[in-house]
Amino acid sequence: MSSKYVLPLNDSNATLETVGGKGMSLAKLARAGLPVPDGFHITTEAYRQFVAVNDLQMKILSTLKDLDTADPATLEAASASIGGFFADGTIPAEIATAITSAYLGLNNRQSTIENRKSVAVRSSATAEDLPGASFAGQQETYLNIRGEKAVLEAVRKCWASLWTARAIAYRARQNIAPDAVALAVVVQELVFADAAGIMFTANPLDGERSEVVINAAWGLGEAIVSGAVTPDTMVVNKKKMRINRRETAEKLVMTVRTESGVSEEAVPNHLRKKEVLSKAQVLALTKYGMQIESLYQMPMDIEWTLANGKFAIVQARPITSLPPEWKRVDPKVMYARGSFAEFVPDAVSPLFATLGVPIAKESTLKLMNDVLEKEIPDCYHFDVINGYIYVGVPMTWEVMVPFIGATLKMSKILKTSDERWKAARGRLYEEAKRWRETDLSALTAAQLLEGARRTFRVTAEAYNVAQSGTIPNATSSEMSFCKFYDTLVKRKGDPDGPTLLFGLDNQPLRAEKALFDIATWLRGQPSLVESIQRKSGEEIVKMMDNPGWDEFHSRLDAYLQEFGHAIYDLDFARPLPIEEPAPLVDAIRAYLAGTGGNPYQRQQEADARRKKIIAEATRRLDPLRRRWFLKLLKWATETAPQREDSIADLGLCHPQIRRLLGEVGCRLVEQNVIESAQDVYWLQADELDALAAKLDRGEALENQVEKVNEHKAEWQFHRRLTPPPFIPKDAWFSIFMPHGIQHGDTLKGFAASAGKVTAKACVMLGPEDFNKMKQGDVLVAVTTTPAWTPLFTMASAVVTDIGGPLSHSSIVAREYGIPAVLATGNATRRIQDGQTVTVDGGAGTVELK
Repeated sequence: MSSKYVLPLNDSNATLETVGGKGMSLAKLARAGLPVPDGFHITTEAYRQFVAVNDLQMKILSTLKDLDTADPATLEAASASIGGFFADGTIPAEIATAITSAYLGLNNRQSTIENRKSVAVRSSATAEDLPGASFAGQQETYLNIRGEKAVLEAVRKCWASLWTARAIAYRARQNIAPDAVALAVVVQELVFADAAGIMFTANPLDGERSEVVINAAWGLGEAIVSGAVTPDTMVVNKKKMRINRRETAEKLVMTVRTESGVSEEAVPNHLRKKEVLSKAQVLALTKYGMQIESLYQMPMDIEWTLANGKFAIVQARPITSLPPEWKRVDPKVMYARGSFAEFVPDAVSPLFATLGVPIAKESTLKLMNDVLEKEIPDCYHFDVINGYIYVGVPMTWEVMVPFIGATLKMSKILKTSDERWKAARGRLYEEAKRWRETDLSALTAAQLLEGARRTFRVTAEAYNVAQSGTIPNATSSEMSFCKFYDTLVKRKGDPDGPTLLFGLDNQPLRAEKALFDIATWLRGQPSLVESIQRKSGEEIVKMMDNPGWDEFHSRLDAYLQEFGHAIYDLDFARPLPIEEPAPLVDAIRAYLAGTGGNPYQRQQEADARRKKIIAEATRRLDPLRRRWFLKLLKWATETAPQREDSIADLGLCHPQIRRLLGEVGCRLVEQNVIESAQDVYWLQADELDALAAKLDRGEALENQVEKVNEHKAEWQFHRRLTPPPFIPKDAWFSIFMPHGIQHGDTLKGFAASAGKVTAKACVMLGPEDFNKMKQGDVLVAVTTTPAWTPLFTMASAVVTDIGGPLSHSSIVAREYGIPAVLATGNATRRIQDGQTVTVDGGAGTVELK
């Protein structure tokens, strides 16, 4: 069968140049003894000869000349023209004979036309199924082709599909010249599959190389490839050969063979909810996947079929868009996205990763060694992995034994939490005051950077005081009170325990009331109200220096001076409310519209409800339960405000940190080193230190714009990733937070605030997204801090990736009486902005519509 136009499927001459990427891969699989359906290649030389004989090359290049590949209409027109060239062309007799002979060879040359075998005719481009560019789906495949004439016509269509609109656009994006490609075709016996699907030998969602992900559906595989059916999904641990997760979908559609090709039909009722593959079949298919991955020495995307209990491999290509691996910096450490990471939920800026994180780690290590009463180097980790902060503890006896002993001392530490926080807040206030009163222009660049380091060190120490004092103390008190109340005090029809802790005076509530006061004043200013209701928050901020806005400007400025230091997260690259107050104006608009609620009224109602329950409980409880009820309630009502105040004040020094770094940025702008003072955050600490030293010595400085843009691009790449809650994914403590990365249409999380709402989602990764929020939206975020509180005036529900039942998101959602589901793992990645979702805060579920 071998000729310059046709090769056997397993031929050793089946190279990329001769049979294209798909053909070369199938040849490699066949030679390795994998179950590949029999067939043959039609080489690229046959394509080139067809083009040459019909004089098509100049016509193709002329059609593509000066083509606007960003315009779909012109792409489609060009594709249609080229398709017409191929349809009108004649297949040379020598090529037609070679193809016909090879096809008859599959049929043992004895069968009648009616009994000819059905085949799949697949395109195989020379720039396809490669590690750098898969080209998946760019050219055509034709199934259930039978008879010599039908095969020749399908081959012609495959050749033409090299010039579909999507293929032309894809090659343009990859910078592949139109005269540099050719097309081969693979003809294989069609497997009349009972089931088919796709297998990835690494998890394509999170990059986990230790997992195989299998999709499976009934019938031929086209229904999965085209997205017409939701397949079953199995995730298999390669090393343990264990199915970690199985999701059995309701499969409504299947692709089946017909007399003239294939079509989509309804899945029989008895198969719709049935598992496509048994456990044994899943593991058998996994072994094939591991064999193929070993053959190629890289993660692979594999198409498979199952017929009469036997698997066949019909395609294998490298996975070209696999996320990076989530590798441990230290193999002895178990990492989690908790603690410090909850205060830096987004991908971190380069400067914070290299200047802020080391300071925070140093401060935490000092605290841990004080608690352990012995010095253990690296007993606690803050590591940046793929742009995200993880905290971790080495799983060694040297560390774990002292850690266990330290837990016995926690009660003593918690008793001093209020005292320690007051001292820490005092240091924050004094440090901020010192730099407010300092003329930064008189300092060298090196002094400015040292000032930023010193000031963030004070912030890191305050964070550790809160994390080891006010936060766990409030958490312990609330959990203890609610458990006692719900078990020994609450009667049928009584409110839940957390409602007794609503309306307690704290800084976020005071900030909310101050904003409400501005809205109340505005009601007496009709002209201003009209502007605020018509314009965006950003537009109003720009207008505040105009005549007639003086009083509003003064009131908002007074608010910002007191509360504008609230941080969105600890990364000092984030602008603060005092710098960008537009979201506050949007919250004021909600108050003006009457949709934001009245914080004074809400607090009064909470106080009245608490007093009523206390009076009723003390009247009917026996002395012992009454004494403990009042004691635990007093503990909870005293410590809960301390937690909220400490979190709200963690940003006291951030305006000065940003002022110090901003001054360095301005000096670099003057020297044409960077384009904007804000670009200083997109340099790493060592890069910035070197620039500062040269700046102070008066030396020439290299332009850093390209480096800044590289760091920004890397940050954007990291931001698109889905950070797993644990590294490794099966860390033993993951049992305490079962909601990791989720894949189905129902996301599960902590039921943090009861209620059920169906509304459009507003997905927010940071304050730059705040202007998207509309009244009644479901607020979807990685987590929230007190600076996010104004958005709750507009939200109908809250969903977060991380956080617990006693986090800020939970507390504020309950105060506002809106449903909240927290710690879903990856809601911000699964939910699309504007998508309708149903949030059930009682069940802890989010349904994606």
